[in-house]
Amino acid sequence: MSLLRPAWRALCAAALILVASAAAVAGAEPMAQLAPGYSQIGFVSKQMGVPVEGRFRKFDAQVAFDPKKPEGGTVALQVDMASATLGVPQSDAELPKAPWFDTARFPKATFQSSAIRGLGGGRFEIAGRLTIKGQTQELVVPVTITQSADRSTAAGSFTIQRLAFKVGEGEWADTAMIGDEVQVRFKLVLTGLRPL
Repeated sequence: MSLLRPAWRALCAAALILVASAAAVAGAEPMAQLAPGYSQIGFVSKQMGVPVEGRFRKFDAQVAFDPKKPEGGTVALQVDMASATLGVPQSDAELPKAPWFDTARFPKATFQSSAIRGLGGGRFEIAGRLTIKGQTQELVVPVTITQSADRSTAAGSFTIQRLAFKVGEGEWADTAMIGDEVQVRFKLVLTGLRPL
């Protein structure tokens, strides 16, 4: 046992050095925490030219960047596609099916940032890859961050083409019935984000 003690100590020391090194490589940027009860992700599509609003009830985000030095930061988002609702039971029953979100095969949509650029005044552009239903598109998301005493709110909107993600296939691909453009709106309330 006495022979193992020095080796064990050396192993523990090496593990601590590796953890510290990993934190340094990652920039040691603290992770902001999402406040789910206050955060929202919604979407607006057009059916026969009439706007129809929906939302996602379950999602999570990992946000780690310094608003004063955003270039080294990262943002990741995961959306539970089965949590989508239009507020109409018949429509909600259709959304998880294969022509729409096909949640049995693709339970989550994801966004992963590739670059963050500060524009001043709490405004940022976050470039990244959005994946829905196994289809990935590059996009740039404009975000405005406001802060109160203990919370930060990141809000914005962007437009996607649903057919690029194979959402609404078959007979539903007719854009005269349901428009191709979908506006996504979000408000993510965070704790632990550094000051602007």
